[in-house]
Amino acid sequence: MFTGIVERTAEVHLADRDASGLRLGLQVSTEANLPDWRPVEIGESIAVDGACLTTVARSADTDTDTAASTVEFDVVPETLEKTSLGSLAVGERVNIERSLRVGDPFGGHYVTGHVDGTGTVESREIDGDQVLFTIAAPRALLRQMLAKGSIAVDGISLTLIDVEPDAGCFTFAAIPHTLARTTLGARQAGSRVNLETDAFGKWVLHGLAEGAS
Repeated sequence: MFTGIVERTAEVHLADRDASGLRLGLQVSTEANLPDWRPVEIGESIAVDGACLTTVARSADTDTDTAASTVEFDVVPETLEKTSLGSLAVGERVNIERSLRVGDPFGGHYVTGHVDGTGTVESREIDGDQVLFTIAAPRALLRQMLAKGSIAVDGISLTLIDVEPDAGCFTFAAIPHTLARTTLGARQAGSRVNLETDAFGKWVLHGLAEGAS
């Protein structure tokens, strides 16, 4: 379980593809101005651009003041089909969040790390200090969204402003802190993003469908 509060970004240093999927390696920086980054354990779950992945290898370099650790994941074809991870290239940056532990602060919303699908940035518009994003998304996902509700975009917990099923899109605003600490600051029109709709909304829709059948 995650909260959608991205801890930091990481740089892709390995993206090896074969018939079985993708071996994805990330270099996680641990600059002093970021929260502490505890050592990663093999088998630990980490959300990468909102997709829950299992750590299969890791290493650490603590010889410098700005230590860096590397983590690797095996990304299976199902995940590659449903997310944007298959298009990652060496040098690109991704959002990462450790799984929630008992007693950890809870500042976003319940995020499972099970990406529902992808959307595309239609536009970004500067409005004072914030940036307004319009994201095109499949109608099936738009049905699960509610104005002023929650959405995870590339693993970032955000509040929906408007949902327009007829126009095939939704909107949200990103504040300067979010733009600086996540990959949203680099997202432009045409960028593909991972989407996970609110889990509670899905259960409500499921219950209504079951009740009507």
